[in-house]
Amino acid sequence: MATFDELTELALSLPGAHQEETWEQVTLRVGRKIFAMGRPESGEATVKATPAEQAELIAAAPGVYSVAPYTGRFGWVRVRLAGTGPEELRELLTDAWRSVAPKRAVAGHGERGE
Repeated sequence: MATFDELTELALSLPGAHQEETWEQVTLRVGRKIFAMGRPESGEATVKATPAEQAELIAAAPGVYSVAPYTGRFGWVRVRLAGTGPEELRELLTDAWRSVAPKRAVAGHGERGE
């Protein structure tokens, strides 16, 4: 079971990631690009994914993943944090971060075996 604090800690451990409050939500970003967001009290987060990844996640665990409101048409998924473990959450966040991070940061992150 993951928490919003764990989500934030994992996201901020990625190179160049930072946190901003926008739309009364915590947004996790690289530069100006958001890769995850949510409200700590909700027990949920929204994470950037491709439409194909979104479909796979929802098909595999419909009680944990759903189409995110507003951004779901672009592939974003809503994640019920209590239904995920730390490793699964790390993988989701890393994939989301890779989709918005500069190529140099992504290449450097992969070289360290992370």
